[in-house]
Amino acid sequence: MNFVEELKWRGMIHQMMPGTEEMLSQGMATAYVGIDPTADSLHIGHLCGVMMLRHFQRCGHKPLALVGGATGMIGDPSGKSAERNLLTEDVLRHNVACIKAQLAHFLDFDSDAPNAAELVNNYDWMKNYSFLDFAREIGKHITVNYMMAKESVKRRINGEAGDGLSFTEFTYQLLQGYDFLHLYQEKGCRLQMGGADQWGNITTGTELIRRKLGAEADAYALTCPLITKADGKKFGKTEQGNVWLDPQRTTPYKFYQFWLNVGDEEAERYIKIFTSLPKDEIDALIAEHRADPGRRVLQKRLGEEVTCMVHSRADYEMAVEASNILFGKATKESLQRLDEATLLSVFDGVPRFTVGRGQAIGAKAVDLFAETTQCFASKGEMRKLVQGGGVSLNKEKLAQFDRPIEEADLIAGKYLLVQRGKKNYYLITVN
Repeated sequence: MNFVEELKWRGMIHQMMPGTEEMLSQGMATAYVGIDPTADSLHIGHLCGVMMLRHFQRCGHKPLALVGGATGMIGDPSGKSAERNLLTEDVLRHNVACIKAQLAHFLDFDSDAPNAAELVNNYDWMKNYSFLDFAREIGKHITVNYMMAKESVKRRINGEAGDGLSFTEFTYQLLQGYDFLHLYQEKGCRLQMGGADQWGNITTGTELIRRKLGAEADAYALTCPLITKADGKKFGKTEQGNVWLDPQRTTPYKFYQFWLNVGDEEAERYIKIFTSLPKDEIDALIAEHRADPGRRVLQKRLGEEVTCMVHSRADYEMAVEASNILFGKATKESLQRLDEATLLSVFDGVPRFTVGRGQAIGAKAVDLFAETTQCFASKGEMRKLVQGGGVSLNKEKLAQFDRPIEEADLIAGKYLLVQRGKKNYYLITVN
C-alpha cells in the first residue's frame, strides 16, 4: 500500500512537506509521532496520530512512538492558553509504561520484522545533556526570530491566549526539534508526523537538521487535521471530560456509546480515520447507511471496530449487551453477566439509593421500594403499577407487590434494579 494515498482517501493529511511522498517511495522509511505523557492513559484525541503510525506500519514502514518524558516535564504551548503543571520523574515513568501497553493494541512492537515498532523516550537522551552544551550545540542553529514567527508562540506573546509565555515553554520547540535530530542520526528517522497544531514544532526540527547537518540532510513533515465534531467543537470531549482508552477511566460500555452516538456526518469521517477497514468496505457501509440512516449501521460498525481495537472483542460484546439493557430487550441473566463497572456505567445518572442488608433482605418489595427508598411516591402507586404489569425487578416483571426480597435477587451480590414503566430506572445498592 502507498502510505500517502492511504492517508489521502481517509482524509488524514493536513499539510505535507514537498518531497515526502517521493522519499517514502524509495523503500522502508522510519517516522515518528510524539506523545505527551501528561496522564497514564491516552484518550481518543491521541488516536489520529496513533492511527497514522498504524497505517505507516501496515504500509511496510517502521513507526517510532516517542513519549516525551523530557518535554513532558515542560509542556507544549501549542494550542494552550496557560502553562501546565510540571510532572515529576516518577509520575512520568509510570505514565510512559501505561502508554506503551496501550500502544501495543495498535502497533506491532514484538515481531522480528524490520519494520517492528519501537517506543522511545526523549528523557533517555536529554537527562544528561547540560544546559550549556544544549545552548552551544543546538541553540546557536535556530534564531529567536525564527522561533518567534511560529503561530503558537505569537498568539501567547501577543496576549491573544493566556498571559504570556515562559522561557521554559519557549524552549519547547527547540527541544522537540532536537528529538527529530537525535532520531534522524540514531534511528535513520526522516519523517515526523503529528496533529496540525504541531506543524511549527515539526518544521523547527527539519530546519535544525538542515542547519546542523547540511542541506543534503533531508527530513520531512506531515500533519493530520485536528479532528472536530460536526459543530466545530473539540473532538473526544464529553460532559464528563475526555474519553480515555483506559477501561478504568472510561468503561468499554461508555467508550462504545461515544462512537454509537456520533452524528451521520461525523461517522462517515471517523470510520475512515479511526479504523483500518479498506476503502471498498467503507464505501459500501456509507452507501448502506445513507439508504437507511435509522439503522445506524455506520455508527454500529464504527463502534465495533474501535472498541475491539482499543479493548477486546469480549469487551465489545459486553458493551452491546449493556446497551440492549437500556435500549432493547434484556433479561436478568444478561444483567448478571455484566461486571460491576459496566453495570454502574449503564445506569450512571439514574436515581440511586443505598440501604443496609438488614433493611433489604426479607423486606416486602412494596416497603423497600416505596417507603425505605423513594422509587415510588407511595405504596398505593406501586400496587396499581404492579397490577398493570408496569414494574420490573432486575428486568423481570414483578407479579406481587408484597413479595419478599431475597439474597438471590441481588446482582453482583449488592444491587437491585427497579424499573417503573419503560424508561424510569432506579438502582438500589445493598450494603
